[in-house]
Amino acid sequence: MATKNITTKKKVATKKRTTSTNNDKKLNTKTQSSTKSKSRKPAFGGYSINFSGRKETVEEVFGNKPIAPSEMTKRIWTFVKAKSLSNR
Repeated sequence: MATKNITTKKKVATKKRTTSTNNDKKLNTKTQSSTKSKSRKPAFGGYSINFSGRKETVEEVFGNKPIAPSEMTKRIWTFVKAKSLSNR
């Protein structure tokens, strides 16, 4: 019996070469368009809550029993509104 040596050739992927000027132009147009849209759009405000200087403990705000996260959120906002801590 004769044995055969079978060799396989590996395919090597070749990268497509691009000129650096084309890449630079693409990068410049992307950065210019993103900066233009940011300058026109007003900043998003949101809420700013200042808890500094507060003497209340967590137990006073939430109570001693375990509560759900949704209930925590409700109690935080009740506390913030009652003490006028928000910027609005």
